Amino acid sequence: MPKLPRYVQQRVSPTGDISYRFNPPSKLVDAGIVKREQYGSDLKQVRKIVRDHNKAIDTYYEEQALVVQVNQSSTVDTLIDYYYQSNDFNMLRDTTKVDYRYFLDIVSQSIGSRKFSVVTAKVAKKAYETWVTRGVSFANHTATCASRVYNYAIQMEHAVVNPFTNIKRKAPAQRKVVWSHDDVINFLDEAYSDFRFRNVGLIVQMAYEWCQRLGDMRMLTWDNIDFDNTKLYLEQSKRRSEVFLPISDDLMHMLRQQHKDFGFQEYVAPHPQPVEGVYNAYAMERLSKVGRRVMRNAGLSESLRLMDLRRTGVTQMVDQGVPLPQVMSVTGHTHVASVRPYMKHTYASANSALTQRNVSVQSSVRSNIESDTV
Repeated sequence: MPKLPRYVQQRVSPTGDISYRFNPPSKLVDAGIVKREQYGSDLKQVRKIVRDHNKAIDTYYEEQALVVQVNQSSTVDTLIDYYYQSNDFNMLRDTTKVDYRYFLDIVSQSIGSRKFSVVTAKVAKKAYETWVTRGVSFANHTATCASRVYNYAIQMEHAVVNPFTNIKRKAPAQRKVVWSHDDVINFLDEAYSDFRFRNVGLIVQMAYEWCQRLGDMRMLTWDNIDFDNTKLYLEQSKRRSEVFLPISDDLMHMLRQQHKDFGFQEYVAPHPQPVEGVYNAYAMERLSKVGRRVMRNAGLSESLRLMDLRRTGVTQMVDQGVPLPQVMSVTGHTHVASVRPYMKHTYASANSALTQRNVSVQSSVRSNIESDTV
């Protein structure tokens, strides 16, 4: 897929026709800076049109950067708004921006009304401990986003100290839980039986079949799906690794049906209730809540988490004896050491190793015995 201009998305219809769409954020449309537009298949012409649009956007951001004034009396909320108007933020990928806004909303709820200049390490630590009650990973992500805002303020000489720098973060517990195949089937049966949960079911099916992170699957767009060649193209958000994966017949059937119902908008499996006419991707917390509800309805173990699906798929590949380079071509890992934890202490891999070894040894022993008796 060619590199597309900012805010341009490629669409491939079920019949293979290619078109392009200019899909800027709602705030730019609402401000009257640009509008969403649909184009034909001439990418060269699209680049020419969009170039002028993006110049207008850049000018808007430069002007807006002057609107938010920061001084020592400014609140953390003001500092966050100031960061939103920076190039540091606006150069991020759209999917990353969504996550940053989500976690910075949490920061705002906790300390947004405080003057940013009097937020001490003690205040930051207390906020972090509050976030930990919602999960260690959740707290760490939130603290990282808060730290980014303060680092930007330091670069712009509005702040001197980042109170989140020296927080001792907790390490998430190493989970080893995996789903059984029946667990997955029962979850999907329950999710697909109710339209309200269907998109969550599809996110789970994609995460399981492709061994990908939920975060990438919830943000998947139709541009990632090649219907003609039944392939998925994905640039992973965490490592920026590119993976190209086949689409099974069952999953392709689901995707074609999904395209009939949701192909008019950006995301493959958005939240089914639009906000002001716009279908948004699931927020991770909302996805987890709906997932837990489906699991309860399906009678699954309380120990299971949606985040375990990637581990489940990788563990299954390792147990089946799939060579590590092939596993890495699916997961996007670039170092063997990242995959090795999946190999530890599994009965299937141990059984396979011993079986192969015993076959070889017994064959050798048998040959020696036969030669001695001749």
